[in-house]
Amino acid sequence: MVTLFHAPNSRSSSILWLLEEIGAPYTLKVVSIRRGDGTGAVDPENPHPYGKVPVITHNGRTIFETPAIALYLADLFPQAGLGPKPTEPERGAYLTWLFYYSGVIEPSLTAKFLNIRHMQGTFGWAPFDEVLAHLTSTLQTGHYLLGERFSIADILIGGTLPILIMRGIVPESDTFNDYIARIRERPAFGRARAKDSG
Repeated sequence: MVTLFHAPNSRSSSILWLLEEIGAPYTLKVVSIRRGDGTGAVDPENPHPYGKVPVITHNGRTIFETPAIALYLADLFPQAGLGPKPTEPERGAYLTWLFYYSGVIEPSLTAKFLNIRHMQGTFGWAPFDEVLAHLTSTLQTGHYLLGERFSIADILIGGTLPILIMRGIVPESDTFNDYIARIRERPAFGRARAKDSG
C-alpha cells in the first residue's frame, strides 16, 4: 500500500488529490514541516531527506519530488487513466508538462517572488510572464493541458493556480477561472479537500 506523508495545505495536497483520483487504498500520515512564516519543524517520522512534503513510500521504496511521485503513481495504477501510456500519442506532451512544472514554472515563480531579473540565454527557464502566456494559450485551445484529456498534469499545475491567483502572483482571467472551476468539479477534488481540511 502507498503511504503519503502529508502536511495540510501544502504541496502534498496535489498528491492527496491524485490518490483520491486513483481510488486505490492508501495510508495518509500527517507530518509537520517548516513553514514560510517560521512555524513548524522537521518531523522525525518524515522520510524526506529535507523534511519536506510530498513524499510517499511503497514496497520499501521512498519517492519524493512531486512530478516523480505523480508519474510513479500514474504508472503504478494505469487503470485510473491519469497518464498516457508510452505508446499513446499524448505521452510526449504529458511528460513535457510534468517536467515543465518543476523545471520552468517553479523556478520562474521563485524568481518573480524574489524579484530576480530574468537573464535571457542564461537561465534554463522562461520569464514568468511568458510562462503565463504559454499556459493561457494552451488552455484556450482545450479543456485541459492535454486538450480534452484530464491528466495528472492538471492536478499539479491546475491545483497550484488558485493559490497563486489568491496571493496576487497570477492575475485573474476568464481562461484560468474557467479551467479551475472545471477541474474542481471532479469528485476526487472534493474528497481530497475534505481530508486536507481535517
